[in-house]
Formats: sequence, C-alpha cells, structure tokens
Amino acid sequence: MSLEEVKEKVVEIRREIHKHPELSYKEFKTSKLIADVLTSLGIEVETGVGLPTAVVGRLKGKKGGKTVALRADMDALPVKEETSLPFKSEVEGVMHACGHDTHVAMLLGAAMILSREDIQGEVRFLFQPAEEDGGMGGAKPMIEAGAIDGVDYVFGIHISGSYPAGVFATRKGPFMALPDSFKIEIHGRGGHGSAPQETVDPIFVAVQIVNQLYGVYRRVDPVQPFVISVTSIHSGTTDNVIPDNAVMEGTIRTLDEITRTRALDYLRKVVDHVCEAHGATCEVHMMEDPYPVTINDPGTTEEVMKILSKISNVIETPPIMGAEDFSRFLERSKGTYFFLGTRNEKKGCVYPNHSSKFCVDEDVLMLGVRAHAELAKHFTRT
Repeated sequence: MSLEEVKEKVVEIRREIHKHPELSYKEFKTSKLIADVLTSLGIEVETGVGLPTAVVGRLKGKKGGKTVALRADMDALPVKEETSLPFKSEVEGVMHACGHDTHVAMLLGAAMILSREDIQGEVRFLFQPAEEDGGMGGAKPMIEAGAIDGVDYVFGIHISGSYPAGVFATRKGPFMALPDSFKIEIHGRGGHGSAPQETVDPIFVAVQIVNQLYGVYRRVDPVQPFVISVTSIHSGTTDNVIPDNAVMEGTIRTLDEITRTRALDYLRKVVDHVCEAHGATCEVHMMEDPYPVTINDPGTTEEVMKILSKISNVIETPPIMGAEDFSRFLERSKGTYFFLGTRNEKKGCVYPNHSSKFCVDEDVLMLGVRAHAELAKHFTRT
C-alpha cells in the first residue's frame, strides 16, 4: 500500500467514523471497525481490554527492542452537529466535535505503515473508549487490565483547532491540568416569594458563594496556572416560590499540588462560612480520583520535538488548563502527549474543539500518521 493509498484509506475511515459517532462506553461499531482493520493487517488484536469497546493491537518485530504504545481515543460528544459536511453525523445529538474520529484514523494509518516495516521490539496500538466521560475515563480500566504492562514509552496525539493546520504543539513537563469537579448542595427553607423574611433563600446563598469563590484568586500564587469556574446553578420551579434547595456545580483546574490544596481548602471554608452566616446548611461533594496532571517526560519530549520537526513545524506551547486522561498512561511510562493543529481559515476550519461547527483540515491527517510511525520506529530501537 503506497502512502497515497494510506492517505485515501485514512480519510475514508475518518469519514465513516464521523458519520456514525458513538458516545462514551458505547463505541461498538467503532471498536469493530478498528479490530477488523488491524486483523486485516496481520496485527494481533485483543478486544474488551478493561472495557467492552477497548481494543489493543500488538505488532511484534523479529528483533529485540523497546515496547512503544500509541494511543487514540474514540468516543464522541453529545453535541448536535451544525456543519454542512457531506459526511456529517447521522446520529441525532451526537458528534465527533473533538476530533477523536481523526485520532482513530491516524493511528490505523500508522498501523498500515508499520505493519509493512521490519520493526524492532513491539508497537502496541491502544484504542481507548470514554475519554470524554468526565468521570473515571477509559484509560484507567485499560491500565488495570494490563494494556500497557511492559510498555517503555507511550505517545498520544490530539487534533486541535487552536493551532494552525499542520503545526505540532507540546511542552516538556506539566502540560495539561488536573480537573477537580465540585458539587455544592445548599439546603435552605422555602416559602412565598413575597415574604423572603420568612425563608432561608438558597438562591441568594448560592450567589454569595459564587462571589466569594472567585476571591480564591487572591489566595493562590498569581504566577501559577489556575482556573475556577462555577458552571451551573439549578434551583426553583416558578416565579413566586422561594425554593428549599439549590445545587451548584463547577470545576477547579491546577497544575501543582500546593495550588490545588489551597484552592480546595478555600472552597470548603467559603461554603461553610457563607451557609452558616445565612442560616443554610451545605454539602460539598468532590469528584473522586480526577485525572492527574498530564506531565510529559522532559527528556523524551526533547527527542519527540526533534523527530516531529522533521515532519512539520513544532512549537513549545504554554500549559493548557484542559484535562486529559492520557495523563494516567504517563504515570506508568515515559512519554509525550502533543497536539496537531487543524485551524485553516481558507477551509473554514476556525471553530474550537467541542463546537457544533468544529471541522478538520484533512490534509493534516498524514502528518499525524507519520508522527505515530516515526515515533514508534525511533523509540522501539532506543
């Protein structure tokens, strides 16, 4: 198969997956497509690795060497697609708005290339469900099932509308944030909207908590990346009733443990003090076991950037406050996570990831294929 034939197949696969997106833990058609392609290439395939839809492919060389894992996530988002693409989503309310369709296609393209190579060691292809889950995520159960046992290096690519098409972006050390999610339940005392003095208004208390929470920026080091956002407040049913309860949710993003500890401590104190001051009771619930900080191994990443620079332009980008459960793989093996830009004004690819209008410049896909393949060949023989 020539490189041009690989490119055609990669685009074909990407479009097929884009038309039939599947949400976290439900990637059954995508999983079957992946397994079928890998099997056709003579690659050893194992399905149901930690999760029913997870797929692991193993390509073993004839010579000794390192084991390199390459990862692609494959779930879509609950977003209604608003593009005019001829291969737009055929599933109502579900869309590959984050580019995971391209991740699968690029990794399968790399498998097509590597299956013809006389490689050393082992290349392990990780197709991971449920990166968008926001809870446990798909990496953890795959790791617990042994998906990266014996892996020396692990690499992952994410397509991004934040960088120009064809540009690789990464950084050494802490790269993406730890995402703490919180839920605050406020219990007041409801009553008639015309007599607030007879109530403990949970909406008023929620507003005070929001105002005070944003004061946390006065408590953390201003040179440390940090984000806190209250993203939802739910309460009430009609215009003349003060409700009994309110529920708030939000996120805290940090890159270091000192900042995280201070922020979480401040959140709990604010909630306790505000609720006590206004006669309400409150409960704070934190998400258990959030994704850790995504930390690229500095030495490995230095080598990765040199290799990628032979393929296209490479930039060292500032930290990003988004989160990624690829971080769990990096806790177990040396490796690097990096972005591949797809922003192209001439083609209308100007919308960010997770937008209902997100689109991809498909000309960059072979750059991702080559990146996977070159990293695998280099690091299996180091």
